[in-house]
Amino acid sequence: MRSPLDRRAFLAGAALVTVLPFAPAHATPEAMAAAIKEVVGGAVIREGRVKLDLPPLVENGNVVPLTVSVESPMTPGDHVKAIHVFNEKNPQPHVFSARLGPRNGKAVISTRIKLGDSQKIIAIAQTSSGEFFSASADVIVTLAACIEDVT
Repeated sequence: MRSPLDRRAFLAGAALVTVLPFAPAHATPEAMAAAIKEVVGGAVIREGRVKLDLPPLVENGNVVPLTVSVESPMTPGDHVKAIHVFNEKNPQPHVFSARLGPRNGKAVISTRIKLGDSQKIIAIAQTSSGEFFSASADVIVTLAACIEDVT
């Protein structure tokens, strides 16, 4: 026989799962910093070696081209292990992570992302030696995407 507490816990959990998708999610610069810390831990992030290429002014935030390239010989002993991209105002601060290896030949990732507002984008590259390098860019968006309307 189950106790009433189990039933209450189940109902509370079900209510939370039902309401959570409608709670507004919005990244902040603080949330972005926390997401970066989750990826790099306490490691020092240095500027350089990373080039972040995206347009400074975007008419439509639904389709924003983004290319991240990292200077690296991409040899088994010295290569880029991962590229991480973060933003400060979309619903989720961690946009994506791409895993790389020496067989990639070049440390270059190109994609398209959605931007909900004008904001800062940060790309961080992790090397095989455990170092982190970054670049950032500010983007002005005139027609936003990624907006969650909860009305």
